[in-house]
Amino acid sequence: MSAADAASPDVPPQALKRQLQRANRLARWKALGLVAPLLVFLLISFILPIFSMLTRSVYAPVFSEVLPKVSEAVQTWDGEGLPDEPVFAALAADMTAAHANRTMGRAATRMNYEIPGTRSLFMRSARRVAQLEAPFSESLPTLDARWGSRDTWAAIQRVAQPVTATFYLSAVDRTLDADGTIVLNPEDQRLYVQLFWRTLWVSALVMVLCLALGFPIAYLMAHLSPARANLLMILVLLPFWTSLLVRTTAWIALLQTQGVLNDLFVWFGLVSNDGRIQLIYNQIGTIIAMTHILLPFTVLPLYAVMRGIPPSLTRAALSLGASPAVAFLRVYLPLTAPGIGAGAVLVFILAIGYYITPALVGGRTGQLISNLIAFHMQESLNWGLAAALGALLLAGVLALYWLYDRLVGIDKMRLG
Repeated sequence: MSAADAASPDVPPQALKRQLQRANRLARWKALGLVAPLLVFLLISFILPIFSMLTRSVYAPVFSEVLPKVSEAVQTWDGEGLPDEPVFAALAADMTAAHANRTMGRAATRMNYEIPGTRSLFMRSARRVAQLEAPFSESLPTLDARWGSRDTWAAIQRVAQPVTATFYLSAVDRTLDADGTIVLNPEDQRLYVQLFWRTLWVSALVMVLCLALGFPIAYLMAHLSPARANLLMILVLLPFWTSLLVRTTAWIALLQTQGVLNDLFVWFGLVSNDGRIQLIYNQIGTIIAMTHILLPFTVLPLYAVMRGIPPSLTRAALSLGASPAVAFLRVYLPLTAPGIGAGAVLVFILAIGYYITPALVGGRTGQLISNLIAFHMQESLNWGLAAALGALLLAGVLALYWLYDRLVGIDKMRLG
C-alpha cells in the first residue's frame, strides 16, 4: 500500500493505526539489533566482571565446602567458653577427610585471612589429627594450644558462614573480636584507610596540576591560527602514540638521582653534587609522572569548548569598560566550565585507579590503593579482600560523580 493510499479516506482509521504501530515496532527492533553487539560487549566485559567482584567481596563458601561437618556443628555454639566435644569431633573428621583429599590448604588459607598465622595451624593439625584419640576437645589443644582459644573458634564460626562482611571490615582496617564487636586492627596492621586517603590526595593534586598546566595550553591553541593550532595539537597527542610503559620508564631515567633533572640542578648550582634530590621511588615521582601522562585528557576537552566560544563576547566586555582580567574572569572563564568539568572528571577517575605508573616510580610512599588490589589478586590471592577494596573504590568514585552532578551538573560537562 502506498503512502497516498494510506492517507486516503478509504483506509479505516484502525487499520492505519495498526500499520503505524507495526512500523514503530519494526523501527525499534532494528535499533535494538544495531546496538545489541555493544550491549553484549558491555555485559561481558563490564557488567559481569563488576558483578563477580561484588559477589566475591561478600561470598566465600570455601571453608564450609572443605569442612562441612564442623561448619554446621559450630553454628550451635553459643560463643561462651569452648564448643562441646561433638564440634571438636566434627573438626577432626573434616580435617582427616580434607587431608586425604588434599583440599585442606583452601580452608586453611581462608582461615588465615581471618586470623593471620592460622594456616600453619590447620595444615599441621590436619597431618597429625589421625594420630589423636577422643575426646578431641582434650587432644587437639595438646597438639596446639590455639585449639583451646575462644578467639580461634569464634573465627571458625565466622568463616563457616558463606556470606561474610569481614573482607569489607579488613578493607577499612577493622575486624571482629571473639564477642562479635567491630574493633580496629593493631596499629602495625592498619594500611588500607591510609592508602585510600593517599589515593584521593594524589588524584586530586594531579587533577589540579593538569588543569593548571592544561588551561594555558588549550587557551593558546584556541586563539592561534589553524595551522599553528594543529601543530600544537599534534604535540599534545604525541604521547598517545607512545606506550604508557615507555613513557613511565623515561621518567625513571629523568628523575633518578643521577638522572637528567638532577644533573641540570647541579649544573645550574641549585643543589650540590652530594645533595641531589630524591625525585623517584616516592610520592613526588608518582605525581610528576601521572601529571605528564594525564595532561592530554585535560587539554582536549578544554580546547574543544574554547574553540566554540565567540571572541566577540570578550571584546564586547572590553568595549563596555571591563579590564582584561575582569573580562576573562567574569565572561570567558565561566564559559569554559563544561571543559573544566570534563577534564577534571576524566583525570580524577583515571588517576584514582592508576596502577602501572605508581608501581614503577612510586616506591613505598608512592603506591596507591590499586597497587594493593593488584597485590591481593596476583600475590596473596586474597580475592575477597581485593574485591572489597575495589568495591569501596568504585563506591567512592560514584559518590564523587554524584557530588559533581549535584554541585555542577553533569549535563554541563562537554567532551567536544
